[in-house]
Amino acid sequence: MAEKTHCSICDRNFKDHDGLLKHNQSIHYEKTQITKSKNASYSKLILGIIILVIISLFFFSFIGISPDKYENFAKCMTQSGAKMYGAYWCTHCSEQKALFGASWKNINYIECSLPNKAGQTQECISAGIESYPTWEIGGKRFSGAKSPESLSELSGCPIN
Repeated sequence: MAEKTHCSICDRNFKDHDGLLKHNQSIHYEKTQITKSKNASYSKLILGIIILVIISLFFFSFIGISPDKYENFAKCMTQSGAKMYGAYWCTHCSEQKALFGASWKNINYIECSLPNKAGQTQECISAGIESYPTWEIGGKRFSGAKSPESLSELSGCPIN
């Protein structure tokens, strides 16, 4: 009696190995090629990401920039009494926060907006905040987003 072989893809039985082979070549050839193509694309994507990470690490170490390059600067700003008034929905405030990156956690930030943009917090009303962002540095107010260099000049805090 001839050996029976089974196609695990479509759950069919064949008389012999040659029958199964012909079946797979004619019926499942395209599916296996697509799977191979997807696996190759996935491998290339992973390899690309790994190469990008390695290049980024090399680049950052070569030019001397660390991801927290404003860490000490942000701490100095807060120690000097500087603070930023802003609102969660304010695009310029978001840009200002993004500029500091992970170091933003060290900035004294006051959220002025109530949920759903339903008005201003009492703290910001009492402080007389009229626009966002507003920096308070050395007892003076400065409206609008500021560059790190400008904030350094205003606060006396060096950028490391």
